[in-house]
Amino acid sequence: MNTIVRIGNGHKAPSQVSFDRHELSLILNVYGQMVAKGDWKDYAIDFLADRCIFSVYRKASEHALYRIEKVPALNKRQGQFAIVAPGGLILKRGHDLVQVLRVFDRARFKTV
Repeated sequence: MNTIVRIGNGHKAPSQVSFDRHELSLILNVYGQMVAKGDWKDYAIDFLADRCIFSVYRKASEHALYRIEKVPALNKRQGQFAIVAPGGLILKRGHDLVQVLRVFDRARFKTV
């Protein structure tokens, strides 16, 4: 359930950020491909006031392998989407989620 907060001039802003249906579909498509290869096993989605995070795990008991973040406040700067590695290193950031998700292309992450 979303709570609506009013911001000047009657504009409404949601109290939490979330992925829309298209964005979630793109993310789950990549997730499904990586699960099929046996690289990823579990995921979690966090909806916060300033960002939403899709975390990917190899095992449920481990730390996240990658985080796919959406931060709308960065939309007019570096881009609202980012892929973050375990140490906090930003692997890719941009405005277009399709381009950002190309970090996980087959050629880059081959299973041995």
